[in-house]
Amino acid sequence: MKKRFNVRILTEGGMMIALAVLLSYIKLYQLPNGGSVTAGSMIPLMIFAVRWGLGPGFLVGASYGIIDFILKPYFFHPMQFIFDYPLAFGLLGLAGLGYIGDNNVSGYAKLSLGISFGIGGRMLSHVVSGAIFFKEFAGGQNPWIYSLGYNASYLVPELIISLLVMVLIWKPLKKSIAR
Repeated sequence: MKKRFNVRILTEGGMMIALAVLLSYIKLYQLPNGGSVTAGSMIPLMIFAVRWGLGPGFLVGASYGIIDFILKPYFFHPMQFIFDYPLAFGLLGLAGLGYIGDNNVSGYAKLSLGISFGIGGRMLSHVVSGAIFFKEFAGGQNPWIYSLGYNASYLVPELIISLLVMVLIWKPLKKSIAR
């Protein structure tokens, strides 16, 4: 039984990563120095995290981050790579706070909180990277405030899109994913 369980997690994780990659190419708008608002590209990763929990959610998100780097590399420093790719997308696994374990299906509030923590974690990682490694773009402005504003300009719309879509699909989704 455990072997089938692991195969199921790996299969679902791979499918969600593939769907997230496809959705990442549907851009509503693109910022000049990286970052874009997409057609909900983080949603499959967060559905996986809600389905399987924090640990598997972090691993699938981090795997997606590495694939995103391979497909669209933007690299200055090894720590910048870690903050902007595996760590940032791995933190989407915090959506697993809305985890559906033991058939105690969570409500909209828990789901929304998990999604907000997931995207908030990703934003925090990008803000740190931006303030440390891309501070020259801030000009005379405080690099932390500049990085926060820049990253919020695309991640807040992504949060709104993700919350709207997840709330709309939650009721039928929770029936199909309850173990």
